[in-house]
Amino acid sequence: MPEMIRVEGLQKTFRVMERRPGLRGAVLNLFAPRHRMVQAVNAVSFSLQAGELVGYLGPNGAGKSTTIKVLTGLLVPTAGEVQVNGVVPWKVRERYVRQIGAVFGYRSTLWWDLPVIDSLELLQPMYDIPPARFRSNLAEFSRLLDLEPFINTPVRSLSLGQRMRADICAALLHEPHLLFLDEPTIGLDVVAKEHIRQFVSHVNRQRGVTVLLTTHDLSDVERLCERVMILDLGRLLYDGSLAGLNDAFESFWSLKVDFAEDYADVNLPGLPAPRREGRQAVYAFDHRELSSAELIRRLLERFAIADLEVRRPPLEETIRRIYQEKLLVDGERGQAV
Repeated sequence: MPEMIRVEGLQKTFRVMERRPGLRGAVLNLFAPRHRMVQAVNAVSFSLQAGELVGYLGPNGAGKSTTIKVLTGLLVPTAGEVQVNGVVPWKVRERYVRQIGAVFGYRSTLWWDLPVIDSLELLQPMYDIPPARFRSNLAEFSRLLDLEPFINTPVRSLSLGQRMRADICAALLHEPHLLFLDEPTIGLDVVAKEHIRQFVSHVNRQRGVTVLLTTHDLSDVERLCERVMILDLGRLLYDGSLAGLNDAFESFWSLKVDFAEDYADVNLPGLPAPRREGRQAVYAFDHRELSSAELIRRLLERFAIADLEVRRPPLEETIRRIYQEKLLVDGERGQAV
């Protein structure tokens, strides 16, 4: 597949004024301001192939939004090289924005006092979308995002979930090759989240739209992404598969077993005693030393099994441990960068 995004050694530094407290500090702030340099992004390098859907993760202040703003042409980097679909975003921004779509959390691109349909129709001449293609896209997206119940409602009267669905529709009507989603499901209920996830998956799989997704809702990542990048303190610490992330940092999985009969002893040699409740038991095992298939084989040899389920630790727990325990600091573990 052709390369859609290439980032090499990206750095972005901001000059921030240090505010001193008190009356004297206020005077000094006015007449003798003091500044410090803050490095929001530090030597980040990665590439995305056309058609990928990648999660870009990190805690608040990690540098995710700064990276997205550079990639969309809103910011000029301090150093490094960036090419998106063969162009440098901030150098040809007017032409470039016609090739991308972007949705930034609570910020709407729709006209506040106009009905949704009017805002969407205004985009047709703005992006010079052929009328037939515009109508076809609008009909398809309206159906997929369930816009019909509120498409004639002023934007100011929409719920957050309704507005977000309308914003995502607006971001894709001109058929961009690349979509940036910055916290697209923040604050939404489960129904609105599901509409958005299904739509993002649809445009990625059916239309080949490349998607870079930043989110704190890790269920979005689990539902949509096979590849993730983890950023912290401005540095890219991990770039690899979602499955590889779990395998690298969560060695202990669990196997929940429902026995078909009552057994006095369900212990297995070499494993800790399982948590037991009636005919149900939960075994903890290190998947690096013992595969789930081997554990199941051992159980089937000794017991009659009604049902079983292998459980990995939730992605949220894995990511929390990576941040709090600094598991990726200096590339100590996993597919660190």
